[in-house]
Amino acid sequence: MIALPLLGAAVLLLGGRRTDRWGHLLGVAMSLGAFVVAVVAFVQILGLPEAQRRQGVALYQFIPGVADMGLLIDPLSISFALLITGVGSLIHIYSIGYMSHDVDRRRFFAYLNLFVAAMLLLVLADNYVALFIGWEGVGLASYLLIGFWQFKPSAAAAAKKAFIVNRVGDFGLLIAIFTVFTTFGTVAFADLTHGTVSGAITSGGASQGTVTAIGLLLLLGACGKSAQLPLQSWLLDAMEGPTPVSALIHAATMVTAGVYLVVRSGAFFEAAPTAQLVVTIVGVATLLAGAIIGCAKDDIKKGLAGSTMSQIGYMMLGAGLGPVGYAFAIAHLIGHGFFKANMFLGAGSVMHAMNDEVDMRKYGGLFSVMKVTAATFIVGYLAIIGFPLLSGYFTKDGIIETAMHHNQILGWLAVLGAGITGFYMSRMVFMTFFGKKRWADDAHPHESPSVMTVPLILLSIGSIVLGAFLVLDNRFMRFLAPAVGLPEELPGFHPLSVPGLTTLALVAVGVAFAWFRYGAAEVPAVAPRGSFLTTFARRDLYGDALNEALFMRPGQWLARIAVFFDNRGIDGLVNGLAAGIGGTSGRLRRIQTGYVRSYALSILFGAAVVVGALLYVGNM
Repeated sequence: MIALPLLGAAVLLLGGRRTDRWGHLLGVAMSLGAFVVAVVAFVQILGLPEAQRRQGVALYQFIPGVADMGLLIDPLSISFALLITGVGSLIHIYSIGYMSHDVDRRRFFAYLNLFVAAMLLLVLADNYVALFIGWEGVGLASYLLIGFWQFKPSAAAAAKKAFIVNRVGDFGLLIAIFTVFTTFGTVAFADLTHGTVSGAITSGGASQGTVTAIGLLLLLGACGKSAQLPLQSWLLDAMEGPTPVSALIHAATMVTAGVYLVVRSGAFFEAAPTAQLVVTIVGVATLLAGAIIGCAKDDIKKGLAGSTMSQIGYMMLGAGLGPVGYAFAIAHLIGHGFFKANMFLGAGSVMHAMNDEVDMRKYGGLFSVMKVTAATFIVGYLAIIGFPLLSGYFTKDGIIETAMHHNQILGWLAVLGAGITGFYMSRMVFMTFFGKKRWADDAHPHESPSVMTVPLILLSIGSIVLGAFLVLDNRFMRFLAPAVGLPEELPGFHPLSVPGLTTLALVAVGVAFAWFRYGAAEVPAVAPRGSFLTTFARRDLYGDALNEALFMRPGQWLARIAVFFDNRGIDGLVNGLAAGIGGTSGRLRRIQTGYVRSYALSILFGAAVVVGALLYVGNM
């Protein structure tokens, strides 16, 4: 599974321009090959008794006494592998058409293959050290893909920003791994079960504070990769990469890695209630922040990026609620992989038809000329707002329902987030596909070729059926049980509960308000100034300004002080000593004249001084 896309990346990068004509086909073939292997592994797991659905694959001895390189095939990892390779392959196919005129298309597919290989290593690794290698591989691939169009200063800056912000989270993950090994003597997932961690606390082998610290450090790593508060600032800038990159990062790979890490590390969070509570708080805060940001974006890709930030917040909320929440979080993650990839690729189809225009205020009325793109995008939109019987209706409402049982405040805030989602996603659909045409004179929108629309259709089908298939009868919860455990009491799905009905009502209000503002009314060509709240959302809740004030400016002044101290203090002392010695030497060398009479006079003077000193000492 990992070797095929890794081989594709190696051939395309090392083969250079000689592979230009067929490189994109090799990239697609390698991703599809990995998907076939994942399907075969999935079928094999289904054929095993439940107690045997955790299979280890030893590869080689990596760090003696610390970690071996091995893979873990269990229901959790294979679910991610199917998502990564399945949705990833559709994105590869779509990219054939989207990148058809790019001279570096072969290199783009090499990076896509590298991304898939790194993400597969991350989710298939059987220990934290191997996971960290895949974790860093994903960071490298995202840097290469976000900054793929290097000639754009904004793309290069966005790539660096994503890389640097993620290093903060990666530092937390690295310290967590060190602490886990120091405390428990192992980094293997099979040895770090809930019983092991709880038993260590009970026996005194690990303190409650240490386990809580491990959980918080793991969460810091997850916040970096999944763009959760306070490490979310890179996500919207990452839209500078080609649109298929946005779909791959936001739907099937990088931003889901943090959710995977929290669920895989559930033993630590279940043994540390404080860390678990922080996970849910971060999730709720991020889902609201992302939704608010999405309300004020006119750039269609950045609006979808805010949506991703919000939806990952829902998943993080679920991941902090124990085994019931794990199942709903991963189910929502899988459904989101389909409908968010569907919408990102749909946005790319619109941009493809509109001369790469991203401002929704210059769209309008595109449904009449792009029916397949519009229809599939609307399916994804209905799924994400939780329209009854579509994917998000089952998965997101399941998270909200579970949150209500744990903490009413968090649950009702999640309901509020669902209402805001109904508004900003409806705003996006109305501004893009309905209303009056606001196209530029040189725009001639048309439907995209079938190599781009067929993936959209397949993804929209998944957006419709996946939620019900996974959630009803607790099918997915039972499937995940060998990896994450099974709750003592299985939950039921209650669509007519008070939270469920309130969620639908708030979503309907959000849709109606969006229609009133952007469907029935005329959309101005230039965005109105708006209130303070609008400005607050347009500037990403001042996340960049906060980072600049708290970290960049103090760091800049610290660097300047250090440079001043180095130049004037350290270098001043060294240079001053050297100058003093040099000046003294310059003066002393003047007595070295080379004349014998001068030396004789000096000897006579010296002798007189010595004789005088002896006479003085002798008379004492």
